[in-house]
Amino acid sequence: MLGCKPIDTSIEQNHRFAHASGEPFAHSEQYSRLVGRFVYLSVSRPELSYSVHVLAQFLSVPQISHWDATIRVLRYLKGSPGQGILLQPTTDLRLTEICDSDWAACPLSRRSLSGYFVFLGRSPVSWRTKKQPNVAISSSKAEY
Repeated sequence: MLGCKPIDTSIEQNHRFAHASGEPFAHSEQYSRLVGRFVYLSVSRPELSYSVHVLAQFLSVPQISHWDATIRVLRYLKGSPGQGILLQPTTDLRLTEICDSDWAACPLSRRSLSGYFVFLGRSPVSWRTKKQPNVAISSSKAEY
């Protein structure tokens, strides 16, 4: 049920994972499997999208700090059963789209993120977040 309680997937927006230099996680295949399951879950749990996006960037060489963040997402999931997309019956069939982007959000590549959310009535039907292919030289170009 979208919007029932505040969304907290336990990864801060201004995280420092990209610049983290710590001990490598010994079980990288376990990390990869768990992040892969999060990708599958994000189909019905859009609030996981940002966390999954961040965690998936470190599949090749995860560190212990990345594993700890993955466990925090698991704790969030355990504490919020029944959350997810609720398709509500309605006669209002207006399509509404919300889109936004940020400027140079990725600390590794300095590329911007853009995303959108489409609603049919009050029910979400499509969403996407994507790292832009080029580095934007201003915030207005990132929005464009």
